[in-house]
This record gives sequence, C-alpha cells and structure tokens, in this order.
Amino acid sequence: MNVYNEAHNLARAIKESHEFKEYDEMKKKVSEKPELNAMINDFQMKQLEMQAKQMMGEAPVEGMMEQVQELYGIMMRDPLTAQYLQCEVRFSLMMNDVYKIIGESIGIGVPGLE
Repeated sequence: MNVYNEAHNLARAIKESHEFKEYDEMKKKVSEKPELNAMINDFQMKQLEMQAKQMMGEAPVEGMMEQVQELYGIMMRDPLTAQYLQCEVRFSLMMNDVYKIIGESIGIGVPGLE
C-alpha cells in the first residue's frame, strides 16, 4: 500500500463528498457578491485572530468577542451568507473528523480535536 496513493484517494473522496460539493458551490455563489465575500473574510479574520490569541493564552482584545458575535448575527440575517456558513461548518466538521481518525489510528493527538 502506497501512502501517497491512499492520500490521493482520500483527497478524491473528500472532493466527491456531499459536504465539499455543497461548500464549494456556496463558496462560488458568495464570491459573486463582493460585499458578502468581504464581510465573510472580515468575520473569518477576526475569528481566527481571536482563536489564535486564545491558543497562546492571551485574552482577546477588549470588545473583539462582541464584534465577532455582532458580525455573525448580521451575516446570519442574509440567507445566502447563512447558508454558506452552515455549509462551511459541515465541511469543517467532516475534515476535523478525518484528522481525528488519522491521528487516533497512528497514536497521535490532533490539538483541539480531542
């Protein structure tokens, strides 16, 4: 069994999954609307910054959590953005499960997924 061949098989299976196809389709729809795309990118950057600070043991910048929550609330009011975020979550959960399965099978923990 060639590990690289199996990795390519896994990549193909992921690309053929319902979660990926749905996420990819929504990503294309959102990219056609620059204002929504910019809002989502801003939200994701703020969310990533907040998570990075938490992982490093730092407290988030004052008001950042409220900003992220407020932006999320605004985005969820738009049906296309809400659908995109839901598809993104489903795809992310699937990928986290794949990472966890691989990590458990070789005896290593995947940080944040235990």
